[in-house]
Amino acid sequence: MPIAVYVLGLAVFAQGTSEFMLSGLVSGIAADLDVSLSAAGLLTSAFAVGMVVGAPLMALSSRTWPRRRALLLFLAVFVAVHVVGALTPSYGVLLATRFVGALANAGFWAVALTTAVSMVPDRLKGRATAVVVGGVTIACVVGVPAGAVLGERWGWRSAFWAVAIVSLPAVLAVLRSIPGGRGTDTGAAPVPVRDELRALTGPRLRPVLLTMALVQGATFCTFSYLEPLLTRETGLGAGWVPVSLALFGAGSFAGVTVAGRFADARPVAVVATGMTALALGWAALALAAGRPALALALIPLLGMLAFGTGTALITRVLGLASGAPTLAGAFSTTAFNLGATVGPWAGGMALDAGFGYRAPVWVSALLMVLALLVAATTAKGRRSRAGERRPSAVQRSAGGRL
Repeated sequence: MPIAVYVLGLAVFAQGTSEFMLSGLVSGIAADLDVSLSAAGLLTSAFAVGMVVGAPLMALSSRTWPRRRALLLFLAVFVAVHVVGALTPSYGVLLATRFVGALANAGFWAVALTTAVSMVPDRLKGRATAVVVGGVTIACVVGVPAGAVLGERWGWRSAFWAVAIVSLPAVLAVLRSIPGGRGTDTGAAPVPVRDELRALTGPRLRPVLLTMALVQGATFCTFSYLEPLLTRETGLGAGWVPVSLALFGAGSFAGVTVAGRFADARPVAVVATGMTALALGWAALALAAGRPALALALIPLLGMLAFGTGTALITRVLGLASGAPTLAGAFSTTAFNLGATVGPWAGGMALDAGFGYRAPVWVSALLMVLALLVAATTAKGRRSRAGERRPSAVQRSAGGRL
């Protein structure tokens, strides 16, 4: 595996830490900037919206640039907005930096995914994808808890400074290790945007992208409300929350590692098995939420299944979207973050409706059932179309006589 692929994973680690670390900093931000907790929570929403909008927008804006230039520019903007965020006394400025930082993060993700798979042979594309996505899982294990500790000891601004500092080695590493060519680095003219959009919105890719959004929606629906589930339903103390988050992150890292090994050879089998297991797993967690030992045992398993299946789906999109070398990574990023936006919203709706703290977990199970239905309907339609194209025995016989 080229060292450049691991460099991209390092940069994604820093950016993933920024994306998720606010879950442990909202109280400090609200107190320091004299805003409500809900206003501080909007900082997370601004980042999610920026990721959804930014992936295709930034990919289109940079599609004719050399990849190294695009990655360096996105990283430089990401570092700059965290420095501004760490210094500003204004909530409005901080909100704007979160949105702009998400645009840069989305652009980096879109270019990084296509860059990583372009540098390896077909048999290693799943593993390269797993290395890049693995940066997010390591952020969940190490970066997010570390950000919470920094925020508790030295204030929330110290976490922003830490993200900016950790990103600097990635800037230097990208400068030294990423090839500087355009597009697929072959010197060929870029694929027209219309052709890329046609490839990405075709009947083969639409259901895969929808499935990815549903799977990620299920993941982040429960992940966003894990703290109240554990402390108010399971009966664990607040000290178990970071432990549980670390367990989820450790399982996630294991999942992307395993998926990277098998997604290239049998992507459909990996996705189908993972989705079925997730539907059963989220339902099991909802039923077992009142039993601490069982709940804690299920959390890393679900993290492994969720991110392993997500990695296999990204690999599947990149494999099917060979006609969209610029936008394939962008659409994958958008689908991923669309799920991360809608899932917590759906879980919050269930909580507000008074269905209890297990409700988001049941919503996760429901989203997985919907994902399975989409996949099953797509597979049935594909088999039906294949049957229509295949000539019958009578047709073959008649054709042989003509």
